Amino acid sequence: MALKVELKPHERIIIGACVITNTEQRTKLLIEGEKIPILREKDILTSATADTPAKLIYLAVQLMYLSPDPQAHHPTYFSLMRDMLNAAPSSWPFIEGINNHILNGEVYLALKEAKKLIAHEEKLLASARSMQSAKSA
Repeated sequence: MALKVELKPHERIIIGACVITNTEQRTKLLIEGEKIPILREKDILTSATADTPAKLIYLAVQLMYLSPDPQAHHPTYFSLMRDMLNAAPSSWPFIEGINNHILNGEVYLALKEAKKLIAHEEKLLASARSMQSAKSA
């Protein structure tokens, strides 16, 4: 099955182990192949942008997705996962979803679930900030 991707000017995409950067014009690509990891720039986190526990989990899952040996990243992921659950037990449903997708070899779907975890974390942080500002007022 082929994947159609349209890249904006200067947008980057990872296909397999290659980073492809578009030129000045919009470009349409038709990518054919199976089990090739593909990530658009908007879905890519780096160690510099992974600045919260949930984003670090996303980064670990991203590394699994892009790696020819995903299990090499399992120790990091499971350590981060335990830390997240200790700090925010309400994140369990998202962690459980990520774990299930990883165990089923559906690492791209685990990435999508990790995005939900990031959104949950953002809600928790916003709530904590709101409570903090209410206390100081």
